[in-house]
Amino acid sequence: MSGKYLLAIDQGTTSTRAILFGHDGAPKASAQVELVQYFPQPGWVEHDAEEIWAATLSVVRRALSNAKAKAGDVSAIGITNQRETTIVWDRATGKPIHKALVWQDRRTAEWCRKMRAKIGDAELGKRTGLLFDAYFSASKIAWLLDNVAGARKAAEAGKLAFGTVDAFLLWRLTGGKLHATDATNAARTMVFDIAKQRWDSELLKAFAIPASLLPEVRDSAGDFGATDAKWFGAGIPIRGIAGDQQAAAFGQGCFAPGMAKSTYGTGCFVLLNTGTKIVRSKNRLLSTVAYRLQGKTSYALEGSIFVSGAVVQWVRDGLKAIAKAADSEALAKSVPDNGGVYLVPAFTGLGAPWWDPDARGAILGLTRDSGHAQIVRAALESTAYQTRDLMAAMQKDLGPKAALETLRVDGGMAANDWVMQFLADQLGLAVDRPVVAETTAWGAAALAGLGAGVYGSLGDIAKARRADRLFVPKMAEPTRAKLYAGWQDAVARVRSDFSGSKKAAR
Repeated sequence: MSGKYLLAIDQGTTSTRAILFGHDGAPKASAQVELVQYFPQPGWVEHDAEEIWAATLSVVRRALSNAKAKAGDVSAIGITNQRETTIVWDRATGKPIHKALVWQDRRTAEWCRKMRAKIGDAELGKRTGLLFDAYFSASKIAWLLDNVAGARKAAEAGKLAFGTVDAFLLWRLTGGKLHATDATNAARTMVFDIAKQRWDSELLKAFAIPASLLPEVRDSAGDFGATDAKWFGAGIPIRGIAGDQQAAAFGQGCFAPGMAKSTYGTGCFVLLNTGTKIVRSKNRLLSTVAYRLQGKTSYALEGSIFVSGAVVQWVRDGLKAIAKAADSEALAKSVPDNGGVYLVPAFTGLGAPWWDPDARGAILGLTRDSGHAQIVRAALESTAYQTRDLMAAMQKDLGPKAALETLRVDGGMAANDWVMQFLADQLGLAVDRPVVAETTAWGAAALAGLGAGVYGSLGDIAKARRADRLFVPKMAEPTRAKLYAGWQDAVARVRSDFSGSKKAAR
């Protein structure tokens, strides 16, 4: 092991970043490129994998330049990525056969309905910890094989490769030498048995997905080869990979059962460590892999919200209610309350615990007095209400003896003090924000450090985390309850099974 830096490649839904961390966990230099999203039809969301690759090379080179560093100064690279986003490429040329289908894409909702009727959520959950939803990769693979000319024949001949973004980047970085992923990303495909830690041959057959497409599944920290010397002047060891939410939990030091984190990026994702035990949710949450180290798997309960930070982007770019995202905090503070206005950001359906792909977003409770301030405040409040939905479901799954006391938070919206205080008030929990907000990237770097021997244990990594601020609940219980009741009513109204007659008297 040599070098004084750990390099994180953080490939997200809206941008690609590279951050150089010192071995003490402090960020030293970074670079970022925004990512174009393509919307060819309503409900369809795509990325260009070649743009992702070009951006990855660019940000790594710029981060190294910003630090006046060379490849030899980097101990190891860790990769973290938007999960479930699906890329299929030609093994001979390395070229994708189609644009990447993003996790938010809903074009395969009907496929999921048919497979649910055939197999059932219970059976799928027993094997994969997941539910049938267009969110996950398998339905996207099936769509590509069925809709790209010649794809199925080429796949059956072993000429194509599938990967989530991490696997595609690994393939490119290593010059096509390694087709692999880690257990956290494999667990999001809908064809990986999380208990047996292997691809599920029966599900692959049911979904008509050739096994030859799939990458090798490895531990989250370990040997993932090295970058081809042509990319950065010399080879750099790649020693860690994890999906973005698992990387964030790792970066937050959620290593003990019962520890939970919530990341507020494009969406919102709550992960709660359940240790070596798979907790089978009875409240439509997901059972997933938290990380796998030296062949030992730690699991988590997860709740996934599709739209969180993206709602702020929408009120900025769609409604033109604010000039920049940071303006939302001042606008929310400018009014005493939401004025009875609720915004349900079901732009791509509702995630956990509802899993309603046909729900659509709405602003409810408008009166003649309603204005931009109330709508922006309602947009910010929606993140707290959705998080409360998830935490309530988790508490039911864990039982009363496992009462949660603290939620660790990160992501762009975590910088908004008003949102974090409102979150603490709605949850009735302390909300713990760290000094280093880039916990997803730090988690990837920490995994790489573990894989490279920079850190000897999880305890070494946990020491690097420092709290910035603890938000404690202040809201009176009657107010808290009234606000949440209004949210629950608003969600009921956007659900695809809503019957207006049930609410006519209200």
